[in-house]
Amino acid sequence: MDFVNSFMNFVVPPASLVMLALAWPTLSFINACEWAYGLFYYESMENKVVIITGASSGLGEQIAYEYAKRGAILVLVARRDTRLRGISENARQIGAKHVMIVAADVVKEDECRRFITETMSFYGRVDHLVNATSLGHTFYFEEVNDTSTFPHLMDINFWGNVYPTYVALPYLRQTKGRIIVNASVENWFPLPRMSLYSAAKSALVNFYETLRLEVKEDVGITIATHGWIGTDITRGKNMVDNGAEMQWREEREVQASGGAVDEFAKLIVAGACRGDPYVKHPSWYDAFLLYKAFAPKILGWTFRLLLGAENGRQTSLIGVGKPLYLQSASPKKPSSPMIGSRATYVQQMKVE
Repeated sequence: MDFVNSFMNFVVPPASLVMLALAWPTLSFINACEWAYGLFYYESMENKVVIITGASSGLGEQIAYEYAKRGAILVLVARRDTRLRGISENARQIGAKHVMIVAADVVKEDECRRFITETMSFYGRVDHLVNATSLGHTFYFEEVNDTSTFPHLMDINFWGNVYPTYVALPYLRQTKGRIIVNASVENWFPLPRMSLYSAAKSALVNFYETLRLEVKEDVGITIATHGWIGTDITRGKNMVDNGAEMQWREEREVQASGGAVDEFAKLIVAGACRGDPYVKHPSWYDAFLLYKAFAPKILGWTFRLLLGAENGRQTSLIGVGKPLYLQSASPKKPSSPMIGSRATYVQQMKVE
């Protein structure tokens, strides 16, 4: 068996590349046909019921507006319903037929069961479930001395998607509905300071890839994968108040704007209505998949080369449980309350 595996290790990778090169024209033609078919076939969302978690800001908010433009009935879910009231009014003005807002925590199964039950009791159906809840971080793993944030990251990014899906799945089967997942390119694309976030997103994508095989054609699944699109993580998903202790703020609770976020929301809803299994923005990240599969060392060398040019270690020790001392002996108070993922403000703060 060892000989067979050694032989296959030597033969399969180059043979696969040759087969891929030969099959590329055919695959491109098939993709073009699917794209053309998608121009004419769209699922009408008129009076369809769409549940959106993490709808109080950022990507979830923009997705709500896109569904509203298509005349859908919206159920907007977030932990706090303060912002949901304004978003619901905006959605009605855009074109939503009806909007229900529900304050619920998606990492708790009983609360997920509650908002799904309320939806079924009021509307009698669920057509699309959009899991937009997400939580990121920008710290180096070795700098963490408060590991209490670890389960929180997994809860939001993984269980916060699994529980709503688990409860809603029987009702989605009844309507031949669809699940839309907010994933990230970090599920396979390695980036520093995002180790736990990447691990959670990797688990999330693998869960839905497996679920896709289990539910077959009964329920569609659209996995939306984004890179750096100018959303909360590039503006500092995790925010602090001046002079206050650092706190985690879920992506759904942080304001986000910008053309890239709006564009990604449009792509997600359009892809879901076409029945696309994947939505990717930007799509050029996929070129690195070949390197990761067949030449991972080259990908690693490239990253070390690019990241080695940074002068000193810049981080936003959010949730790591230690004072923030970076590149300066005397920390200064930041001019902005936002801790960015690139431009880090220096301030001595501590998490208890």
